[in-house]
Amino acid sequence: MEVKIDARGLACPKPVIETKKALEGINEGNIITIVDNNAAKENVSRLAKSLKLHYCVSEVDGNFEISIFKGAYAQSSEETVQKRPDLANLVIFVGKDTLGEGSRELGEILIKSYFYSLTESEPYPKAIIFVNSGVKLTTLQPQVIDHLKKLTEFGTEVHSCGTCLDYYGVKEMLQVGVVSNMYTIVELMNEANNTITL
Repeated sequence: MEVKIDARGLACPKPVIETKKALEGINEGNIITIVDNNAAKENVSRLAKSLKLHYCVSEVDGNFEISIFKGAYAQSSEETVQKRPDLANLVIFVGKDTLGEGSRELGEILIKSYFYSLTESEPYPKAIIFVNSGVKLTTLQPQVIDHLKKLTEFGTEVHSCGTCLDYYGVKEMLQVGVVSNMYTIVELMNEANNTITL
């Protein structure tokens, strides 16, 4: 069974939601989602990875086609399923680019210290989510970015809200992790045993 989803022009996170609905609607087959931008391609690909389904991406006439195979066609492989060490089922939600209230200068020092300390404390979190001005930490703060890159090497996922990156005009400056969407953010938080909000 083959199902095609034309998700071109759909705002984030609609391509992911439509793809997930289609996958839930079949026991076996191939879902092909067509998108017209790189962020949507990455988001749909991450959905396939999270479900441990074999997928492939091709570029056709300037669009991206993500083929996801389910049932007898589904495979788990090192190329499609990320291997990582044991992590705490913990999500850290970062809503601003400083830590604490009061002095901004002090808050900037504290947030850098926090992420350094995080790299020195195991087990590492499953994911770190950046929203609102928090996305400035994944784009404009070299010291924090270095700590986050170290965490990704241990398997921690780093997600920056795409709408927030666009709002602050820094999407092209993203240095670590992936451009994410609210649907993925909600799923990560729902699946976590614990969420820490900074």
